[in-house]
Amino acid sequence: MHPTFPLLAATDFPRIRRGTIETLQVNLGYRCNQSCVHCHVNAGPTRSEEMSVDNANAVLDFIAASPSVTTLDLTGGAPEMNANFQRLVKAARARGLRVIDRCNLTILEEPGYEDLAQFLAKQGVEIVASLPCYLEDNVDRQRGKGVFGASIRTLKKLNALGYGASGSNLQLNLVYNPQGPVLPPPQEALEGAYREHLGETFGIVFNQLFTLANMPIKRFGSLLVSKGQFHDYMRTLRDAHRSENLTAVMCRSLVSVDWQGYLYDCDFNQQLGMPIAGDAHSRLHLRDATAATLAGGVIRVADHCYGCTAGQGSSCGGALGDDHPATSRCAA
Repeated sequence: MHPTFPLLAATDFPRIRRGTIETLQVNLGYRCNQSCVHCHVNAGPTRSEEMSVDNANAVLDFIAASPSVTTLDLTGGAPEMNANFQRLVKAARARGLRVIDRCNLTILEEPGYEDLAQFLAKQGVEIVASLPCYLEDNVDRQRGKGVFGASIRTLKKLNALGYGASGSNLQLNLVYNPQGPVLPPPQEALEGAYREHLGETFGIVFNQLFTLANMPIKRFGSLLVSKGQFHDYMRTLRDAHRSENLTAVMCRSLVSVDWQGYLYDCDFNQQLGMPIAGDAHSRLHLRDATAATLAGGVIRVADHCYGCTAGQGSSCGGALGDDHPATSRCAA
């Protein structure tokens, strides 16, 4: 795999600072039942990195000491594959936190996970589910043969439990990623296309669609380097930079935790090895911080940060601003 950090380290991205920390995003490990082309984590079935019991306890201690944190955002890999997943969900919900599961959908069909959908519904967990297109060929090309069919079956199962239904408190949000080195289409228009196609063809309902830009790091970044497209894609991101998106970038109200318990400004910085530094250490651990001590700190930036401010902007909650002119279809 081609390293991308040397191509990103020198940057003129604007200097920004952290505000109040409201979201703790925890990467429970890089093990996943899929290996997707766009994955910025380089997750897959052969990855063995997983959060330990001790570090899961540190997550709960951090939350207890940080009243400003109202959301626990669980990601991976497939976060559900970590043995601490359900314990973290229950503990956070018992404290009244909003809990997000960033789910690849197909995990809910894997042996040993057949009851997971019911668990998520019982706990009132918000599901943010990756479905990078509403067309079968595009999804299977990006995520593997048969993934689209499995995803549709799982979405129907979640709908049957009340997820995405009108009047239900069970939130089901879908995530779109472009298949190549282009910006996402306008979020609102693409959401309408998803809603129409999935509803009419499969009877599927959902709450929102989040459009995310692909980051030029890890598996996707390496692919760009191999194809000679890396610098062109970076030019696309930089040329589309909108300074008004800086007020809403996710790193201003979120911190990311890796499977070892170390803190980062976002999941992308985590994958690039850009930790938050402590006074006495090159990387700061959960045990040595609270949301209050992190507030106001300088955010580490590199050229990949333009992926969050380009066009309509991109974050874990989708677009940050108005749509930019582009097609609203999820074709390649």
